[in-house]
Amino acid sequence: MKILIAFFCGVIFGFGLALSGMTDVSRVIGFLDLFGDWDPTLAFVMGGGILISLPFFQIALGRFRGPLIETEFRLPINSDIDGRLIGGAALFGIGWGLVGLCPGPAIASLAYLNTDILYFTTAMMTGMLVANFIEDLLTKKP
Repeated sequence: MKILIAFFCGVIFGFGLALSGMTDVSRVIGFLDLFGDWDPTLAFVMGGGILISLPFFQIALGRFRGPLIETEFRLPINSDIDGRLIGGAALFGIGWGLVGLCPGPAIASLAYLNTDILYFTTAMMTGMLVANFIEDLLTKKP
């Protein structure tokens, strides 16, 4: 049941990304082009998402003892800013800036059946697998 609900939420999220134009690479690149032909659309989409979700998160955390399909809310507890966080953020930002896609819009864009998106998503997933493999190797205790 959890997988079905997660899938349904992912479909809604992907539909929202497509509806708002966030799967349009040129729109995202336009947002990142601060000194050229800047497109503020992404800022409005992100701001709108925050304005809608933040009050609901506050209500849910204060009113409900737990989520509907899980035993507890799982909020981030690590507040350390370390090399792993900075490196990951830098790689994410570089990839986003070069291609105009981050993981959510890339997966949602697969519905367009564009081969460039397929290549990018395959490379992205491969990179995630390689990163997990390297992390497992580095954290493996003798």
